[in-house]
Amino acid sequence: MKTSLHSPPMTEDARAAAVRKITWWGFAVNIFLSAFKVLAGYYGNSQAVIADGIHSLSDTVTDLAVIAGSYFWSMPADTDHPYGHRRLETIVAVVIGGVLFGAGIGIAWHAASTLDSMGVHPPCPIALVAAGISILVKEFLYRWTISTGRRTKSLSLEANAWHHRLDAISSIPVFLAVGVTFVFPSAFFMDCVAAFFVAGFICYSAVGIMAVGLRELVDAGAPRQTCLEIRDIVLKNTSVIQAHRIRTRYLGNRIQVDLHVVVDGRMTVSEGHAIAEDIKQGILDEGPDVVDVVVHVEPTESALPATECV
Repeated sequence: MKTSLHSPPMTEDARAAAVRKITWWGFAVNIFLSAFKVLAGYYGNSQAVIADGIHSLSDTVTDLAVIAGSYFWSMPADTDHPYGHRRLETIVAVVIGGVLFGAGIGIAWHAASTLDSMGVHPPCPIALVAAGISILVKEFLYRWTISTGRRTKSLSLEANAWHHRLDAISSIPVFLAVGVTFVFPSAFFMDCVAAFFVAGFICYSAVGIMAVGLRELVDAGAPRQTCLEIRDIVLKNTSVIQAHRIRTRYLGNRIQVDLHVVVDGRMTVSEGHAIAEDIKQGILDEGPDVVDVVVHVEPTESALPATECV
């Protein structure tokens, strides 16, 4: 649980700048790594390494999506968008998932269509070297990007970080398959098997990324445990008799909250307003990544038979 002792959150401009910086670095690395793997696969006679290079090339598309999107979702709220533009970041994350899924299907299709035409020539050492380098470089990019994504609380950047991690993981079976084929030329089919494995792994992960983004776009609420945590913060205020109708929805990977609290009906409007402001500040300071709170104050006659968290 967060406390007010934590450092203040980043401004939207600083957050967007940090997102763009790490993504530009990732874009540059992906361009060189993709070209290297595709050429190494082509001249090294490895379909799996070529597929892995195409997967890395898809990373450059998502890098550009994150960079372009960061200029829009960081814009302040306006008349047409009173809640800001954070949902644009979620759309970018869904697009990343869609690109990943399409890349997976394309790799699987290419592997299936060329299986019968593969020769028995073993891959060259350059293909093995390319797969090994890819594992190390993409794992480094993942660790760097996920760290920045968590620090900036950027859903799209975390999705892009997992894109790097998936590329690193998918290169492992490629590395093993190329190594086996290099040692045992008769096992040339292993190169195709590795390409299929990469495709399946990519598609599975893409569905997970899109599911998280679509959950927000359809206004799914936070887990019940989060609502209970918010209720406990509210009930710290001794003037609150009851808290109910706690509702949440996601804006990016942060939460917007509205709730009802029951107080003594004899209070003045000013006293009720002061309680609402105190509750709001408490949730913003201690709540689980809460970005906005709306508190409805009700008199005692509105109390429910039992405290609800719905």
